[in-house]
Amino acid sequence: MLHFSRWKTILIWLTVLAGVLFAAPNLFSASTLASLPNWLPRQKLTLGLDLQGGSHILLQIDRQDLADERLESARDEIRTALRDAQIGYTGLTGTGRYVQVRIRDQGQIEAAKKALESLAQPISTGLFTSGSVTEMELSEPEPGLLRFTLTDAGLDYRVASALTQSIEVVSRRVNELGTTEPIIQRQGTDRILVQVPGLQDPQRLKDILGQTAKLTFQMVDQSIPVEEAINGRPPAGSTVIYSTDDPPVPYLIENRIIVSGENLVDAQATFDQRTNEPVVSFRFDNRGATRFGQATQTNVGRLFAIVLDDEVISAPQIREPILGGAGQISGNFTVQSANDLAVLLRAGALPADLTIIEERTVGPSLGADSIEAGQFASVVAAFLVVGFMLFAYGRLGLLANIALIANVLLIIAVLSVLGATLTLPGIAGIVLTMGMAVDSNVIIFERVREESRQGRSIVLSMDAGFRQALATVVDANVTTLIAAVILFFLGSGPIKGFAVTLAIGIVTTVFTAFTLTRWLVAAWLRRQRPKAMPNGVVRLVPDDTRISFMAFRKYAFALSLLLSLTSAVLFSTVDMNYGIDFRGGSSVEVQAKGPEADIRDIRNRLTTLDLGEVQVQEFGSVRDVLIRIGTQPGGEVAEQAAIEKVKNALGSDYEFRRVEVVGPTVSSELAFNGTVGVIASLLAMLVYIWIRFEWQFALGAIISTFHDVIMMIGFYVVAGIEFNLTSIAAILTIVGYSINDTVVVYDRVRDNLRRFKKMPIPDLLDLSMNQTLARTVLTGVTTLFALVALSIWGGEVIRSFTIAMIFGILVGTYSSVFVAGPLLILFKLRPGALSREDPAAAAGARTRPTEV
Repeated sequence: MLHFSRWKTILIWLTVLAGVLFAAPNLFSASTLASLPNWLPRQKLTLGLDLQGGSHILLQIDRQDLADERLESARDEIRTALRDAQIGYTGLTGTGRYVQVRIRDQGQIEAAKKALESLAQPISTGLFTSGSVTEMELSEPEPGLLRFTLTDAGLDYRVASALTQSIEVVSRRVNELGTTEPIIQRQGTDRILVQVPGLQDPQRLKDILGQTAKLTFQMVDQSIPVEEAINGRPPAGSTVIYSTDDPPVPYLIENRIIVSGENLVDAQATFDQRTNEPVVSFRFDNRGATRFGQATQTNVGRLFAIVLDDEVISAPQIREPILGGAGQISGNFTVQSANDLAVLLRAGALPADLTIIEERTVGPSLGADSIEAGQFASVVAAFLVVGFMLFAYGRLGLLANIALIANVLLIIAVLSVLGATLTLPGIAGIVLTMGMAVDSNVIIFERVREESRQGRSIVLSMDAGFRQALATVVDANVTTLIAAVILFFLGSGPIKGFAVTLAIGIVTTVFTAFTLTRWLVAAWLRRQRPKAMPNGVVRLVPDDTRISFMAFRKYAFALSLLLSLTSAVLFSTVDMNYGIDFRGGSSVEVQAKGPEADIRDIRNRLTTLDLGEVQVQEFGSVRDVLIRIGTQPGGEVAEQAAIEKVKNALGSDYEFRRVEVVGPTVSSELAFNGTVGVIASLLAMLVYIWIRFEWQFALGAIISTFHDVIMMIGFYVVAGIEFNLTSIAAILTIVGYSINDTVVVYDRVRDNLRRFKKMPIPDLLDLSMNQTLARTVLTGVTTLFALVALSIWGGEVIRSFTIAMIFGILVGTYSSVFVAGPLLILFKLRPGALSREDPAAAAGARTRPTEV
């Protein structure tokens, strides 16, 4: 195990060198990287919105809006077709998902069906495919009543088409804002994810994305006064539309569209040469210029309206024909609003309304504070972990620290190459990996010490330690990897980043522990030729402890049962402090522009806004305040309106550093995915441990881990810590850690079952617990060092996450000894339980050194 050929040595150090090269760009500015040779790596980690500020917006297409639009066009098609065929009809109506018409003459029913058959014909779903879909189905509920129903497949096709077109329009709009590296991508079947890092004005982005931007040029109907149309009934073919003025001005507008925004080829914000006011200059294509010229030529002296999203922007008088295909739109614009309108017109109209169902916005100042806090906490955690390894293992600790530094560099390198986004939970994942990565080295070094105490030479002890620890380290890390993979597929946003970081850290940890650390140890043995094992400053756990853990199993069971039942009762009877991720609503973090925030004044201002449940509390310093607003009864649109009210009420005295809005649709999905994530991870681990061990071990590990989950939930209830998406990440990480800890103990139990066939199970479990006690304590302490550093210096945003993790580490360590072990007695495990194992392999195991 300690011999390395030349090519293996070269590969190991080439891998480490690659990690250094691909991680190094993160230390330099963009200008410095641009001056370097082209062959050097330049890819840097992308900072998440919580680190550099920006906006995360999830948009959803209104399916009913598309359905209504299709039914409206179907009514027009039916009306036109029946009139052209000179077929009498009545009762042309549409509602929900269908439109129907009654044919007056029974003898013309077949002729009507033939005239309308194009509505029910299949349509092609692609230019290069032969697929088709029937958008509308014809039925005849009663003689003479023809009903066209919009099919699910037809609506899905329209939604898919609208989504593709909307992504293009949204991309053009966001790119017009001049932002760097925006992310616009499809999510699911009817949603668009928009992430714009570093955005200074998130509200402008929301305004740009929230408008459909359907621009039309229509004539003003001046046949009757508009007041008469409002009080009575508008003439056929005309509709009353209000202007954007304050107060709004009504206009009677002809429904006939002269030219639409589809005919625009350019739109720019300019200034009127006469009034010097901001206006929007536009230019039509040839078809639009021709139609606009004809309309203005035949309607000189009349008013025509410029309508945007069913609001009249302006209604100027046609003084002379406009034949050049160009013009301008005026309407009390500011410079920015004129620019925004030009952006909308150039990007084109959205095919359907997009509703903001989730918003997460972080101001640039909060992002800078988060980076500083995360960097400082990471440095402190690194010093604590490195110092502890030196303190506990001396020279071996130094070698482990070199491997640990290489491990972190490899994680950063892989994340950089993948173009991954580093978020605050991602930093937590790296720091947690630093603590857990030590576990592999602790398992190896404790095994080496045990071999050395049995009288073997240091070379043989090292060789046996690495060889026998391999299975244990792989089993322990695979179980944690299962939690990370499930977290990635079921999580969203920053949680995915945490899962990716944790998964990469697990892989690099196994690599560095069994290649780099082993190579360093082999090189040290060849050069120094030590005669004895190096020792640290002090041993936290004495050698050959003989604690009778199983003697306390009844008390431990009673305590665990009592606390678990208490947690379950509290969860059922006490309202958990659910975050907006699970209950919907809004969360706003503000910072006073003055020296101190006035919480009472904030509460008084918000009380007058009629927002329902509003919570105001200090958040970190005396200048920072966290505001939580309950779910609004009007749905996603009402959630956005509530945020606007808060900004108007507090904007003069407070800076908005973070805004999160989660609508009821998303919150229910997040709650479901979080629950499924925990259950799926437990089942996956159950299967893996069952395969690797026996059913008693699998059930014992899952029950003890489920015990930890229950305890974590109880902790959230009692402590009143907000339960949100990061809480799911914390629980799943503790699931992985607890299983990791339990697998290490069970692996030693399995080994001792092979060696001591006649030893009573309680004694065998005590022996196994004591043999792994040093590893359990050292790994727990190291991980706690990293988490405590994050908790104290990592910032308020992840403090609740790390506090819950600290509690989870303590509970997980307790359950691996006092719950997982005694459960094997309860399940009547016997030394002959490993019956499926090959006898020759078992005999060989008795002659090999035991595993940790």
